[in-house]
Amino acid sequence: MDIILNSFINYLEHERELSKNTLESYKRDINQFIHFLTERQITDFKETNKTTIITYLLYLQKKGKATATISRNLASIRSFSHFLMSENHISKDPTINLETPKSEKKAPKVLSLKEVELLLSQPDAISEKGIRDKAMLELLYATGIRVSELVSLDYTHLNLEINYIKCLSGNSKERIIPLGSMAKIAIENYMKNCRTILIKEELEQALFVNYRGTRLTRQGFWKIIKSYTQKAKINKKITPHTLRHSFATHLIQNGADLRSVQEMLGHSDISTTQIYNLIPRNKIKEVYNKAHPRA
Repeated sequence: MDIILNSFINYLEHERELSKNTLESYKRDINQFIHFLTERQITDFKETNKTTIITYLLYLQKKGKATATISRNLASIRSFSHFLMSENHISKDPTINLETPKSEKKAPKVLSLKEVELLLSQPDAISEKGIRDKAMLELLYATGIRVSELVSLDYTHLNLEINYIKCLSGNSKERIIPLGSMAKIAIENYMKNCRTILIKEELEQALFVNYRGTRLTRQGFWKIIKSYTQKAKINKKITPHTLRHSFATHLIQNGADLRSVQEMLGHSDISTTQIYNLIPRNKIKEVYNKAHPRA
């Protein structure tokens, strides 16, 4: 079973080109399923059927797993079953006609436009730290990128002439995201007046650096946004992802179509990614300019 699982993961990595995190998720889910089968003395995938899968889902439910977790496990098993069929390890897919458990979708916690303005106004406009922090907050809200993507940016990923940033996701796939005028002004100020002072080595590639002159870390940025939340006296728990949710919500509220927003966010779902490829790049910029509050 382990050999077949390794072949499946290899297929996901090299043929479907999934990210490292997604691969780990698949591997963890299928390993748990194999452990469940082994405990019941099922040593061949040919012995599994629809009842086996349903029993496993009920087992997860009894263990107190969330509906979303159970749904993800079923999706992993379904993909694994498709692979087993394609490799002739099984003759019938046991997941056919199995319904995914319905989970209650909770709206993401977002900031109002006033709260965004308040948060982004907290960094002072004089110190190197304040100018840097202002640029980071404006960029995060302007693009909806993840904090990991923010701190991974190199200065070469900027194109301020045509107002875009180039962002590499966890799966190493590149996406181009429009940059609003407010973020552009803040970044230009940072590049002109701060970055050259903060960096210690001319060869430093990182766009945003700390006082040691090296690339800012995720933990470092979390502390920064927490301090400005407290300073602004916003009575909400704000994380870098809150700005990402706010970015998407405000775009949609202002008329952006969902698929363009999904492209800018860079979601990793393969079916959604295929839809993204149908959207022309110039349409994305047009949508952004019309819908983003700070464009």
